[in-house]
Amino acid sequence: MLKMIDLFAGAGGLSEGLRQAGFHSLYANEIMKPYSETYARNHVNTLVDQRDIRTVDAQEIRSNLGLARGELDLIAGGPPCQGFSINAPVRTSEDARNHLFREFIRFVDEFQPKAVLIENVPGLVSFENGMTLQAILDELGNHGYHADVRILYAPHYGVPQTRWRTIIIGMKNQEDVHSAFPQPEYNAPLRVNFTSHFDGKNIIGFPKKANLPPHISVKDALSDLPVLQNGEVGEVCKEYRTSPQNSFQRFMRQYSDGVFNHEAPRLSKVNLDRLAYIPAGGNWTNIPMELLPKGMQRARKSDHTKRYGRVDPDGLASTILTKCDPHWGAYFHYEQDRVFSVREAARIQTFPDHFIFTGSKAEQYEQVGNAVPPFLAAAIGYALVKLLVKEEQHQVKITG
Repeated sequence: MLKMIDLFAGAGGLSEGLRQAGFHSLYANEIMKPYSETYARNHVNTLVDQRDIRTVDAQEIRSNLGLARGELDLIAGGPPCQGFSINAPVRTSEDARNHLFREFIRFVDEFQPKAVLIENVPGLVSFENGMTLQAILDELGNHGYHADVRILYAPHYGVPQTRWRTIIIGMKNQEDVHSAFPQPEYNAPLRVNFTSHFDGKNIIGFPKKANLPPHISVKDALSDLPVLQNGEVGEVCKEYRTSPQNSFQRFMRQYSDGVFNHEAPRLSKVNLDRLAYIPAGGNWTNIPMELLPKGMQRARKSDHTKRYGRVDPDGLASTILTKCDPHWGAYFHYEQDRVFSVREAARIQTFPDHFIFTGSKAEQYEQVGNAVPPFLAAAIGYALVKLLVKEEQHQVKITG
């Protein structure tokens, strides 16, 4: 089991995926109380710290964990990066987010891990014309890490939604960081609507193999979960609707006692009236004009194509956001007249069913929507494990 710590950890999606790949999270820092409580519930052997990271003594944490410098395998996390710039002292003093990235680097300096993993939004690549991203890579280089970046598409790794993440990996003793990024495992439809070039090259991880299996669909992910009526709460733990219908569902149900976090928010009458007109794969353009919100009555049919969408069961879901609000995207169930439950959103994010979300319903949706999909994290984790194990074997051979 490889050792890691997770900073700006959220509810633990990144740690969950890395756990599946063979990492054990020794320590996690997350200032948001509902998020850290969910993390602690699902990672019972991890020291979870709710303090502001700026007040945390990294040397004390390392000492408490009993680790020598260089012994830790990985520091992972999602530090705010958009405020960071090495050569912008004025911005440095004004933008608190910059200092948070400095805190991440402070832990890297203290632990000297073999690898560093940073995740962020695709927009990081174009932010300040790429200067921020270049500053991050340069800073990792200044601290002894060979670093590179890719934009990864979650459906390529078995995640049934259109979600992109910018992934930065730094390696202490490996110059060829390229092999630390996973290769796509599934074919999936995609549309790139952001800057995908950096330093003169396309940094999207496109499939290289032919004949990859098709993407995991929404129906593949959800069809075994219990039927719910609009507004239905029911038992805290519900029985599955069917036996597992595919390998995705079998994996989701490992170590699970039943279906938790599966309650249907109550839609208003006007939204139910709108929903009656929307077929699977349809959207707001199927709704009669008089039922549309005033602002959307003036919209072009080609705009806002995901709003008031009922997902195509054979397709990919919209990106899961911090609310499954039909005004934001295609969050209507493909065959039931309601929006996704927290558990359904979590399934689409690839959280296993034994992963329980705590806090209010709104907080649970936020935790799911802000998370890194565990399947994406696991794919990165497996690629990292190969390199780290290979490196360790090489070191043993030299010293032996």
